[in-house]
Amino acid sequence: MSRFAKWFTSRKGTILAGAIIGTLAALLVPLGNPGNMGICVSCFMSDIAAGVGLQQIPKPHHIRPEIIGFVLGAMMAALIFGEFKPRTGSAPLARFFLGLFSSIGALVFIGCPWRAYLRLAGGDWNAIAGIAGLIGGIALGTVLLRRGFDLGRSRPAPIAVGYLLPAIMVALLGIRIAAPNWRGAQLEGLADSISGRILGCATGLGSVHAPLAISLALGLIIGLLAQRTRFCTMAAVRDFILMRDAHLLGGLIALVLAAFVTNLLTGQFHPGFEGQPEAHTSFVWNAMAMVLTGLAVTLAGGCPGRQLFLTGEGDADAGVFVLGMLVGAAMAHNLEITSYASGPTPRGPASVLIGLACCLVIGLVFRETARE
Repeated sequence: MSRFAKWFTSRKGTILAGAIIGTLAALLVPLGNPGNMGICVSCFMSDIAAGVGLQQIPKPHHIRPEIIGFVLGAMMAALIFGEFKPRTGSAPLARFFLGLFSSIGALVFIGCPWRAYLRLAGGDWNAIAGIAGLIGGIALGTVLLRRGFDLGRSRPAPIAVGYLLPAIMVALLGIRIAAPNWRGAQLEGLADSISGRILGCATGLGSVHAPLAISLALGLIIGLLAQRTRFCTMAAVRDFILMRDAHLLGGLIALVLAAFVTNLLTGQFHPGFEGQPEAHTSFVWNAMAMVLTGLAVTLAGGCPGRQLFLTGEGDADAGVFVLGMLVGAAMAHNLEITSYASGPTPRGPASVLIGLACCLVIGLVFRETARE
């Protein structure tokens, strides 16, 4: 078992996992997910936020099973390999705001780091600016790391703490499965309203999704693979900048190449800037928005996907980051911060600049020397 477990964290295992993840993510589009959005943690968290009523404006809503699968798949792997270790106490409030600002940046760009690479693999050249900004944000975060940034050590926590966020995901899955049966129940009008919110809109992105069983199954597979390989789109770049370590970078490159080949084979590769699904052409704010996201996730120690996988290992601090993403996604829509195909809203750029200022303050205040 130990030799098998060790292989997953080898260079070959990381590359194979990246290729599988890229293939599955690209396949989710012909299976029903929105274009160039086989997987987008930030967008899917936004849909969930709308589905549970955190957003007060009309917005496509859907409890996305992929997110649930990420957490539960990672938990299954952690339990099987003895890596489920409940822990907490590493500056949770700071992590909450980092999660919040990571969502705001991603929704001004319209995509998390995962989707930035998947957009590129689908031929969306607007993603180039976003990826450049993402790398810039990670580089800025590494400067702060070198200057002593540290959120402190987490501490062992009661086992119930580690199961909190996975339990929430199980509850969301139960609600998602039960929702169709609520129609026609007592208080029919209210039941239909709740059911419609959870199941999604009749039109718009909320109605565009792969079948529940497929989405959940692929999410579980990705969660299991990512937990075993420590897959993280941020760490891949950070480690190369800090230590010239390309171990995780190989998995990220494999993800992009596998998604690209899958898109070609399924007729989903459409190169260009204009007319890309759920994207805008503002070079400056595609880049600046992802500088914010890149900086936030570097300070938090993992990309949005990695934070979900960590919650499956029992990391309650990562769970606080995830809750921050959820609240940030709701705020981005309630306050009209999120971008549209026509471009950023008037409040989007200002919110990105405010987020950058706040993240820089966090990066400068939380230092090892400050606690000595």
